[in-house]
Amino acid sequence: MIDNAHTIRNWTLETDERDIAWLGIRTRGTANANVLSREVLLELEQILAAMEQAPPTGLVIYSHKESGFFAGADVREFPELKDAAFAYQEVLRGQQVLARLEALPFTTVAVLNGITLGGGLELALACDCRLSFPAERPTMGLPEVQLGVHPGLGGTVRLVRLIGVRAAMPMMLAGKSVRPAAALKAGLIDAICDPEQWRAEAATLATGSLPKRNIPWVDRLLNVSFVRPLLARTLVRRTRAKAKPEHYPAPYAVIDLWRRHGATDKGYDAEARSFAKLVFSPTSQNLQRVFFLQDRMKELAKASQTKFSHVHVVGAGTMGADIAAWCALQGMSVTLQDRDKTFVDAGLLKAAETLRRKLKTDERVAAASALLVGDSTGEGARSADLIIEAIFEDLTAKQELFSQLEQRARPEAVLASNTSSIPLEKIAIALQAPERLVGLHFFNPVALMPLVEVVQSEVTSSAAVADGLSFVKQIGKLPLPCKSLPGFLVNRILAPYLDEACRLYSEGLQPEAIDKAATDFGMPVGPLELADSVGLDILVHVADILGDTIGRPIPEALKSAVDEGRLGRKSGQGFYPWKNGKAVCQKAQRMPSGSDAQQRMIFSLLNEALACLAEGVVSDADLVDAGTIFGAGFAPFRGGPLHYLESAGITSMQSELETLRSRHGDRFSASDGWAQLLAKEIAKP
Repeated sequence: MIDNAHTIRNWTLETDERDIAWLGIRTRGTANANVLSREVLLELEQILAAMEQAPPTGLVIYSHKESGFFAGADVREFPELKDAAFAYQEVLRGQQVLARLEALPFTTVAVLNGITLGGGLELALACDCRLSFPAERPTMGLPEVQLGVHPGLGGTVRLVRLIGVRAAMPMMLAGKSVRPAAALKAGLIDAICDPEQWRAEAATLATGSLPKRNIPWVDRLLNVSFVRPLLARTLVRRTRAKAKPEHYPAPYAVIDLWRRHGATDKGYDAEARSFAKLVFSPTSQNLQRVFFLQDRMKELAKASQTKFSHVHVVGAGTMGADIAAWCALQGMSVTLQDRDKTFVDAGLLKAAETLRRKLKTDERVAAASALLVGDSTGEGARSADLIIEAIFEDLTAKQELFSQLEQRARPEAVLASNTSSIPLEKIAIALQAPERLVGLHFFNPVALMPLVEVVQSEVTSSAAVADGLSFVKQIGKLPLPCKSLPGFLVNRILAPYLDEACRLYSEGLQPEAIDKAATDFGMPVGPLELADSVGLDILVHVADILGDTIGRPIPEALKSAVDEGRLGRKSGQGFYPWKNGKAVCQKAQRMPSGSDAQQRMIFSLLNEALACLAEGVVSDADLVDAGTIFGAGFAPFRGGPLHYLESAGITSMQSELETLRSRHGDRFSASDGWAQLLAKEIAKP
């Protein structure tokens, strides 16, 4: 407990000639963003107590940090919660601080100058008025479900009261943020201000009459006690289509809180109790683990201070165009090269589609497009800070290209290959300085996939690796350092999983049933739909390279599909027919009695993950988990494949693997990594 003599370290307070109090937040220990920690809340409580004794004419709360208001609660404090009872008391104390803010006898204004998430938005909701800076990107949200919990500082009550259940539920159930324009339309904020004039507009709000707010009559009707259960059932049905309650319980808890209490005052205590229960659920514990894994990956990029301003991409196909577009979106100058102007123009057109999809407005699209220039001569390589090769997977072609690029590139420029399967050493042979070459393996689609594998060969210099990690972080992706072994981490782990799905298909099982077995486990998309999305011809090529490594030949189902021209989504037919970019699926049939289809697929993945650990593809088990979650989409609520194995019990899981081996053959023989995890389990106190 912090006593009244505690020094205020995170807030600044000044009063102007109109007696308006200006309360600024600058949290310690977080350079880029404010976080709502226990210390910050208890300091705020002291400040509010003083204001109750000597009320100003109004209060404006703002941020000293340019990144925004608050990035949310301090997740680093979650592991300090001892048990549900302690968590309940802590959350209740935080609620009491915001209730005190809400009850102040003068007007309070929150100035949202950018990112306002989680507890930060809950604090703003406790104010009388909210003023936002303009922004084209979403800045306001309650993303707590991404940590397996829901708002705990009164957000489930105040948000519904302010904007109605129809607008509030999507924000809480999906954890998606909204843009200021959408927030204004919904009534979440009261005005969007000129960033140069925010003080004047905030002062006007703080000293004027409160804005009139009217919840739409439909929302008032939906909040009536006998109507709420009807809408709640609809919300549950829609939520179930996206997330199973046994996997992600938090959205269902939000619906239940509203169904029972309808955003009344009783909802506050119920919210605190529900949060305290959820934060210790397996889902939340594992999602917190994923959060910290993500933080660790960001920390990996600190070894280099290199800043990249010009990127030269060679290869204007789908992957090259997407990489070029993403770099332009991050404000980098990009030149896009291919062997013929026709290919360059096609790549620029593809990149323009990505820019339009992400940026929406003509002005922003035009600004980003101006950064992206076609280059059929390759002259852009001479001035680039980084050159990324993204041509087709052919060793000779890549060697010839890098031999030419090395002659053009500046000595300090980083040379990178986006190869998905070819060992880096083989490509680097063509270079006079092979230590310059690093792998930057992006995943498709680039705009959606957060991971980039940063691959090093035995000769890659530490400086090149550090620069590669730094570049990945600079473009807003998560870097994963990998050794240059066939398939690196993600493709290698996915290969036997996809292979087993193909075997099940060859055995006559329905594609929809196979994919449902995987999604029932928690995978975001089934393996056969994933295969169609990647391209079956590409998978054949990767399987050919990885066959010896994983001990599995190219699946016959893939071979025959490619031979018949069924390449997946891009040809309109693969394991599924495709229409308008979506798989046309039938209702999944019931699996045959006693089927072990799910176990066969998942244990194929788990076994290969352990093989990667044993061979040192990445440095440790946590990075195996991180790469598999962020690159292969492994069910995040399970905390990663190796963490899942440990949680389930290594001995019992190895016994299940042995049962699969006895039924289906040596492809289920335990890899060397099982012994490592078993030794770790035995060594636990």
